[in-house]
Amino acid sequence: MFISDVLDHKGRAVARLLPTDTVEQALQMLASQRIGAVIVEDRWQRLAGIFSERDLVRLLAAQGAAAFGQELQKVMTHNVITCHPTDRIDDILAVMTMNKVRHLPVLERERLCGIVSIGDLVNHRLGEKQQEAAVLLEIARMRA
Repeated sequence: MFISDVLDHKGRAVARLLPTDTVEQALQMLASQRIGAVIVEDRWQRLAGIFSERDLVRLLAAQGAAAFGQELQKVMTHNVITCHPTDRIDDILAVMTMNKVRHLPVLERERLCGIVSIGDLVNHRLGEKQQEAAVLLEIARMRA
């Protein structure tokens, strides 16, 4: 199975902010959309970074309430690991585990076309395993 299969199931909507938006704006978006990360894009809609719950926790530990007024471009993760729709789910799970990240933007021809979380990938794999188990059970019933 491929990342495109996950996107086809979950959708391709992506929460996006500008580098000049504030941590407070990002926090409001994370909370209102019940998500764990927002993509930061420049004015040409090119990937500039990602701001996640993990970034927020580190920032709050370092700066306290003063963090809310910071611009995302100063506090986001700049070196973003990405994937492609044609990547295999198992390969991307390994990348996420090795790099200790929970969200990967999905790029197609250098354009953002979605985002996947480790939860999305695990849920997709669990669905596959449940289908396999159901098929095997049905085969066993037919042979009995």
